[in-house]
Amino acid sequence: MIPSALSEAFAFQGQACVELGSPFMGQLCRLLSTREWPETSLRERYFAWSGDIGPNAQSLPLRLAGGFHALVLTNDPLEQVYPPNAVEDDVLWRAICDAMLRQDAFLNDWVDSPPQTNEVRRAAVLIAVGQLLANKFKLPMRVSELGASGGLNLMFDQFAVKTNGGSFGATDPSLTLTPEWSGPLPPTAAIDVQQRQGVDLTPLNPRNQTDAMRLRAYLWPDQPERLTRTNRAIAANDVQVEQADAIDWLANKLDHKAGQLHLIYHTVAWQYFPDDVQAKGTDLIEQAGKHATVDAPLAWFGMEADGQSPGAALTLRLWPGEIRLALGRADFHGRWINWTYKGKK
Repeated sequence: MIPSALSEAFAFQGQACVELGSPFMGQLCRLLSTREWPETSLRERYFAWSGDIGPNAQSLPLRLAGGFHALVLTNDPLEQVYPPNAVEDDVLWRAICDAMLRQDAFLNDWVDSPPQTNEVRRAAVLIAVGQLLANKFKLPMRVSELGASGGLNLMFDQFAVKTNGGSFGATDPSLTLTPEWSGPLPPTAAIDVQQRQGVDLTPLNPRNQTDAMRLRAYLWPDQPERLTRTNRAIAANDVQVEQADAIDWLANKLDHKAGQLHLIYHTVAWQYFPDDVQAKGTDLIEQAGKHATVDAPLAWFGMEADGQSPGAALTLRLWPGEIRLALGRADFHGRWINWTYKGKK
């Protein structure tokens, strides 16, 4: 019988997936939380896994779901029961058990690494923040992303956003995002990114075929529009994310350059950092902020869970002046954005 903690993790993840528009992932996680798994080394490993295995820590459900999707993307027979096909629970479960038995070694290797999502729709809030900062400071900027995965969202200044109330972003975008937008649009301003850099513990290179497949595998199989966006973002990507601990890396990136704004940001990444790492990172950024000037300002933006709902909080801190701005909230996958900031345009 599946351990209760593992069952609860799959059940919780399945419900979250349904709420984020993926009924197939809900079905898959529900079966994995309630059915009897076949005897494999993967089963032994998962049933004995210790620590916090849920979505806010080691994310065991998404690791395994990504492994199954990777098989589908490489033409494994499992694709016959995956979207766009729709099958009954028993049919899907027989195919999942068969894949576990046939691909035990592959799945064991796959789940060694945490999920690498790089949800491109989150770039919509980065474009809005970039325009807000460009309007306020009227300076070119360098951007540093913590938990950047494959670096797709580091290209946010080359994307555009289209809403019912108007469009903003790049004038000749490589990708146009269409979130459900509520609230005022951000100030009109051109974003001039002079340098972009990112860090991740296990970065992926979108120009590498294997890494690009991993990025695609963590997209949910019944959301093909996410795959289309990701493919376009991969085509536009021209930055290599560095491998390091995010805060150790950041400690060497906090110098100020006259005539340039430094934007540090993270989207659904900071919340996974241990408490002591968050504290260290906060202290480093705040100390750097004390030395910021009008000609070399510092901005820190986060799109992260804050224990409230719906979605994630959009928060921005600015130096000099120790300014704190609450910009609104956004869906974790960027499907909707409630932009509440009404600053001067």
